[in-house]
Amino acid sequence: MPPPDLPENQLANYDFRTAGHSHTHHGHVMRDLGLKIVSGFYAEDSILPGDAEFLQQFRVSRTVLREALKTLAAKGLIQPRAKIGTRVLKRQHWNLFDPDILIWHFEAGASPEFLSSLLEMRLALEPEAAGLAAFRRSDQQLESLYDCVGRMDGAGRSASDFVNSDLQFHIAIADASGNPFMRSISTLIEVALVTTFTISSPIPNPERHGQSVARHKAIVDAINVRDVQAAKAAMRAVIADGAERVLATTASMLPGPCPVGQ
Repeated sequence: MPPPDLPENQLANYDFRTAGHSHTHHGHVMRDLGLKIVSGFYAEDSILPGDAEFLQQFRVSRTVLREALKTLAAKGLIQPRAKIGTRVLKRQHWNLFDPDILIWHFEAGASPEFLSSLLEMRLALEPEAAGLAAFRRSDQQLESLYDCVGRMDGAGRSASDFVNSDLQFHIAIADASGNPFMRSISTLIEVALVTTFTISSPIPNPERHGQSVARHKAIVDAINVRDVQAAKAAMRAVIADGAERVLATTASMLPGPCPVGQ
């Protein structure tokens, strides 16, 4: 996920596809194995190669390898078993809220099913955050939200500027909700948004750009008058707008309908 001290004006240029890259030996081994597990190169319920093969492949010490495997185990991807080896756990055990695992999915090329799951999670979480923001927001937080919308409106020529403003908007909603758990799941929202814009952006289409800005402003207008239900409904409309663009691009690949907007 983006470093906590990353300036807001650099967030749009933060590349989630390379965010998992590391210059440390431990990070390199962890990312390589994690990405191969997420992509299916090492299948669920399979046994990983032994330490000797990995030591030769990565040219690292046994300590570095063991530390990388321990980190992957903590993320729920693998489970070492004495006399059996290290087994790749089934997806149901993976911590999908873990920033590295989310980013590895993005790097591997998020499947239509995974995109649908992200959209469903956004529908479950973000409307509630908007409703809480309508109830709890401060005047300063409201001003920040309107400022984000203003920057989105002025970002018609730059997709990266629009993404930056959109990300900051949704993070500001999470902050205004007053619920620390909402802010903690912002990585999920950030990866979902960046994935959405990578597949299908409203920029440089002027009509789509205008519609997106208007829908975001409707959220803030509802928060302004403390209309909880209207804020929730407006957030659902924003999520549905992004979902329609993504699903229109991947419709032929999807296994079935997604409940967005229902």
